Amino acid sequence: MTHPFLYHNGQIRPATDDLLRPGQVGLMNGWGVFSTVKVVDGVLFAFPRHWARMHRDAELLRVGFPWAPAQLESELLRLVEANHAHNSTMRIVVVRNRGGMWESPGLDRDLDLIAFTTDRRDWGGACRLGIVPNARFAANPFSGAKVTSWAMNLVYYEQAHVRGLDEVLLLNERQEVSECTSANVFAVQDPDPATGVIRVLTPPLSAGCLPGVTRDLLLEAIRLPGIEVREQTLTLDDLERAAGLFISSSTRALLPVAEIEGISIRTESDVTGRLLNAYLEYERQYVSQKSAQPS
Repeated sequence: MTHPFLYHNGQIRPATDDLLRPGQVGLMNGWGVFSTVKVVDGVLFAFPRHWARMHRDAELLRVGFPWAPAQLESELLRLVEANHAHNSTMRIVVVRNRGGMWESPGLDRDLDLIAFTTDRRDWGGACRLGIVPNARFAANPFSGAKVTSWAMNLVYYEQAHVRGLDEVLLLNERQEVSECTSANVFAVQDPDPATGVIRVLTPPLSAGCLPGVTRDLLLEAIRLPGIEVREQTLTLDDLERAAGLFISSSTRALLPVAEIEGISIRTESDVTGRLLNAYLEYERQYVSQKSAQPS
């Protein structure tokens, strides 16, 4: 459940207020973009990366996005303070209001910017995944965009829970591994016999997956000796051959995979644990540096 206050177009309002109209085109058609940010000690973790992805997706979807990174971050921190949500999860949504025959009369704004906070969720120590074939169309020019047309993901996720699972692994039209409904996938390989290097592989964006912020950090910012994180096309056979698997997201960080329905997997934990510790250290340093900056 969300906290008592939300952010709406520059104002902090009670979450129970009636603020939206059915004729805001984006509400009825899923025409908007969003991101989910981890709030740590009052800091929006990795916010510039979230802003950059939302900006890129908004351009792709022809949704306006007029806010500079620092301006938007400052506005959203007002919501953190209002809700005393210093360690929470924030959802940021930009909805397009105008366009087409079903637009409400008298709308004086092109966009709505809405944000909520909620308590963090305990995801447990590992997850169990199902498999959904043909759930991502990698050739779609909008694949990888985080848009508010999210119903299919919610259905896949709900069906997984009905079957006693935590999430589902989504395959694309080539039956390659793409992602989960709200997480990226990583496969830990056995050490290279010649060099001893351990490769940790995640599907490329061409597989139809979302460029998750945690995924990007593992590829671009987290460095550990003897471990190489990189993109590579993956199949279910590759997952069976892997030493271990984990999923990543802003809310889960790195979460080991304990089971995939219908295939046999191994559950290596050392490399995943080392990467998780390195990721949490990166988060700690980021929050410390942001907290030390003058307001």
